[in-house]
Formats: sequence, structure tokens, C-alpha cells
Amino acid sequence: MQQAVPPMAELVAPAGWRTVDFLADLHLEPGQPATLQALRQYLESTHADAVFLLGDLFEVWVGDDAIDEPDSFEGACSALLAGAARQRPMYFMHGNRDFLVGAEFTRRTGVALLADPTVLQFLDQRWLLSHGDALCLNDVEYQRFRAVARNSAWQAQLLARPLHERRAQGRSARSESEARKQAGTAVYADVDEPTALAWLQAGRAQALIHGHTHLPADHVLAQGLARHVLTDWDLAADPPRAGLLRLTAQGLQRLPIAPK
Repeated sequence: MQQAVPPMAELVAPAGWRTVDFLADLHLEPGQPATLQALRQYLESTHADAVFLLGDLFEVWVGDDAIDEPDSFEGACSALLAGAARQRPMYFMHGNRDFLVGAEFTRRTGVALLADPTVLQFLDQRWLLSHGDALCLNDVEYQRFRAVARNSAWQAQLLARPLHERRAQGRSARSESEARKQAGTAVYADVDEPTALAWLQAGRAQALIHGHTHLPADHVLAQGLARHVLTDWDLAADPPRAGLLRLTAQGLQRLPIAPK
């Protein structure tokens, strides 16, 4: 069933922007150091005027206070992003794994928080940006969870728990997710295209850019309306996966990121 179109934020790109990069679903975690290294190499080498991180940058985020835990993975990632944000504007959108990223993260890193969805006005065109999870309507169980997890009171209650409890809960959630994958009971819903089309029309945008599904492809939804799906990153896979979408005056280009 098609849901109501959510409110849409708008971001007008500065006139000087010529190149914008979009990434999603890196699922950064301590057990995947090659993916973090690939992100570091990309951030040090890209000539993009702005970088948009469209959700699930982290495999799990249990609260901004994890940044200050000695030798924490969150602290190392935040330092990397802070360095990148001093070079160019960086934007972050919540995903289904890192919806607890908050104001302290943005203050410490300089990475701006982007509402989901947001319409980017760039080079005289309108691009609709989303993580994509809200569009996967056939995953009914997840949509019920999402409605709860995006509630500010629920988040405040969770964040009031000690950090070690939240870390344990995060590990448990990941273990349950992996168990469902191994058992073949995980639900992999794709985007509901009538709903995506309704979002595009409401936002007066000609293309939707999103992640979440890990199904990189380009889809024509209607005449002049398209959906572009970002790849996930997994540098430990065979073959390794990593890539981005780059937007310039020449159009949208899909670029792989080769591990070094």
C-alpha cells in the first residue's frame, strides 16, 4: 500500500559546485578495516565539491558518546570525517543502521545532517535523495520497527542507557541479522516504485538517488523520471565491492572504487 509522501527538505547547491559524489551503505565496523581504508583513500583523493553519505555509513551507531570512549572505532571514524569536512562540504543522511547519529556527531565532525528525503537543486535540476529504506514497503516488519525507532522519545530512552548496554544490544541485533541471513529467512524488499514515483512528482524532481537495497542499477520509472541505486561497500567480498555515483554537468556517472 502506497504511503503518504513525507515532507521534503531542499538544499540549493552553491553556484561554484561542479562535481558532487554520492555514497551509501559502507557499513563501517571494526571487523572490516579494508572498507575504512578504502573510504580514507577516497576522501584523500576525490576532487568533488561536496560528498553526500546517504545512510548506513556505519554498521551500527549506538550513540554519539561512543566517540569519546578511549580508542573507539567511532572516535577514529569521526576524526577521519572531520578531516574530510575541512576540505569540502560533507552531508550525512540516517540509514537503518545508524539512525542514532546525532547533533554531537555533526558538531564534532563538521558533517551536516541531511533530512530524508531531501531535494538537491544542482546544475538547474532537482535530485531527490533518500537512504531508501522508507520506500521498501513490502518489508512490513521493518517498517513497523522504523516507525518506532525514528521516534525521538524512543531514541532518548535508548540513549539514556549506559554505553556498554547499548553496545551489547547492537552486537545482539547484528547477530540476529546474520542468523536470519544464514537461515534464509531475511527479508530483502526492493523499493516500491509507485511510491518512488509519487515522491519524485511531489518533489518536482527528475531522478531519485538512494541506497539501502544493495542492488546497484538504473531504473526508468516513467518518461523523464528515473531511480538510481548506489552500491554497498564490502572490500572483504570476492570480488570486492565499492563505488559511488558522481554528478557533473555531463550527467550521472557510476564509478567503482578499486582497493589499493
